[in-house]
Amino acid sequence: MAKLVDIQGYCDPRFSAVKEMFTENFESGSEVGASFAVTLGGEYVVDIWGGYSDKAETIPWERDIITNVYSTVKVMTALCALLLIDKGQLNIDSPVADYWPEFAQAGKDKIIVRWLLNHSAGLPGFDEHLTLEDMYDWERITHLLERQKPWWEPGTQSGYHMVTFGYLVGELIRRISGKSIGTFFRDEIATPLGADFHIGLAEKHDARVAELIPPPPMESPPVEPDSIIGRTLFNSPIIPAFSDRAWRAAEIPSSNGHGNARSLARVGSLLACRGELKGMRLLSRATIDQAITEQFNGIDLVLGAPVRWGLGFGLANENLTYLNPHAFYWGGFGGSWLEVDPDAGMCFSYVMNKLEVEPGGDKRMLALRSALLSAMQQKK
Repeated sequence: MAKLVDIQGYCDPRFSAVKEMFTENFESGSEVGASFAVTLGGEYVVDIWGGYSDKAETIPWERDIITNVYSTVKVMTALCALLLIDKGQLNIDSPVADYWPEFAQAGKDKIIVRWLLNHSAGLPGFDEHLTLEDMYDWERITHLLERQKPWWEPGTQSGYHMVTFGYLVGELIRRISGKSIGTFFRDEIATPLGADFHIGLAEKHDARVAELIPPPPMESPPVEPDSIIGRTLFNSPIIPAFSDRAWRAAEIPSSNGHGNARSLARVGSLLACRGELKGMRLLSRATIDQAITEQFNGIDLVLGAPVRWGLGFGLANENLTYLNPHAFYWGGFGGSWLEVDPDAGMCFSYVMNKLEVEPGGDKRMLALRSALLSAMQQKK
């Protein structure tokens, strides 16, 4: 029996197929609560939500519900670095140690900023065992990264810096700006854009945070514990669907940004519009073009799959069909997603509370994406 759900929000008639697919995801039982948004030229053409914000399905998913989007927050972290690059305060080809002198330990004196942003610094994990509470302690983690030896020759290969990316880039931002990354993002991006997205969530927002629903257990592929993949995965104590106050408050800019599809699309639309939104320019087109220039293209040492890396973003590749070759994206554990197509001036995002882990990509998001791209092709 199909599940009845009331889809709220706005959908331009040109994209009715997207709303139909969003509804179908609920009716099939694939969703509990979710939001989906699309902008064109900085204007919302789709901004819809539905379902429930709790596992028991008693609390409706309202317009301002937010939730943790896991690694999709890396887009926000990279954007913070781009702002400093744009202002001439951060040079991607300068040694990281120029800004963070203690980083030069353990043979890292020649690692450049570019390699942090394109996941090739050789620092995807830690040799020292970590607990979840360690992840809340910024000073402890950054001191560990100062002492950490690279796991391969930096700059030669990419290996997804799943958790370390946020601390590495975030510490650069703190050293240059004097602000934590959560404060920098709020002051320089979220507030100017009016985006309800948070890196480090204040307690006053707890009442509107959707409950995360963990994915069903799945059989893990065999991974050697001493391999680069194994050493990264087995010592990254991020717990699926964990959402206590300490976790929400911590600034972990690779793993725990809170927002919804509307706020992700609001920030993404700045990139889709090449740095200028509603008469406000925060980034130059040249900096965005630099960020979406290919850095690496091949099998990522941590993901074990082909990735084209830009500076902080995944670039259009053969895994999916794109409208235009300059599209870029990133997603988070469980299914959240943000994709930008500057040639089309388009951005879309998907956020949900029922986490799914599927080898070929989240089927709910892929179905929505397919409906959207089909509508865009018909619009041409």
